[in-house]
Amino acid sequence: MTTHATTKLGATGPAVFPLALGCMGTSGMYGATDDAESVAAIQAAIDAGVTLIDTGDFYGMGHNELLVREGIKGRRERVNVSVKFGALRSPSGAWLGFDGRPSAVKSFASYSLKRLGVEVIDIYRPARLDPNVPIEDTIGAIKDLIKEGYVRHIGLSEVGASTIERAARVHPIADLQIEYSLASRGAEAKIFPQLEALGIGATLYGVMSRGLLTGSTPQGKSDFRAYLPRFTGDNRTQNDHVVDTLKAFAEARGMTTGQLTVAWVLAKKPGFVPLIGAKTRAQLKDALGALEKPLSPDDVAALEKLVPADAVAGSRYGAEQMAHLDSERA
Repeated sequence: MTTHATTKLGATGPAVFPLALGCMGTSGMYGATDDAESVAAIQAAIDAGVTLIDTGDFYGMGHNELLVREGIKGRRERVNVSVKFGALRSPSGAWLGFDGRPSAVKSFASYSLKRLGVEVIDIYRPARLDPNVPIEDTIGAIKDLIKEGYVRHIGLSEVGASTIERAARVHPIADLQIEYSLASRGAEAKIFPQLEALGIGATLYGVMSRGLLTGSTPQGKSDFRAYLPRFTGDNRTQNDHVVDTLKAFAEARGMTTGQLTVAWVLAKKPGFVPLIGAKTRAQLKDALGALEKPLSPDDVAALEKLVPADAVAGSRYGAEQMAHLDSERA
């Protein structure tokens, strides 16, 4: 196994393998999954050197944390577990809003600790900003959990520059989780400069734009991508041309399209950590291959000339969700 230099999550966070594993897809968000294969993929990631596993307590309403529990069993000391909290769901799976109240934060944490089978959560983060609760209160509650020994580090997710600054005044922030890919470059304008100014790292999800950039298609009504603008109608037709361009560019360099998307993120933001949403060991192996095939500055320039920032049609979420994202506010 090749040894890779670690990437430190900000000034205060842990040093981790240069790619992390995001587990959302293993709880049905992208269609059918196989629990045994999902656990095997988590184990294979850790055995390959991956040291950061990301989950959310609302992925499958606890199902995902139970998968992670099985995946890290016997490997706990080799991995950091990042948990997102706060999204509220009904028994039907419907989304009911977000709760960032301090009492809710501590309650969410207690259930996550139990489901994960761990004594401490390495990085704990609100999945979104609760518009009804000051970010200072939410972060203050996690700060209390750190003092009590239940959490090691604080992270953020999908918040804008102003919120990041306010949160960092309460407690050092290890990293921000934010979507970033060839298709989604909005964070470059204000958010990344703010992170760098404050000494905060980033874990970057959606590096393949939920499979869009590799030509993946939604797998039935349970796959939430079927309702995303980039995957539907005229947008999809335009985006398929982008996929063809990426495929040709990758093949010319002996890469898969997935490896190309990961390698681009690594080349653009070497101090940040891409999250790979692999549901299977095969997907994991492919993504890890990007580490052996780095892009040169000339490669990056050539790729961005072929696929400029506005090449992909459609927003990354539907209009209602986009309106609620603090990270999308000016």
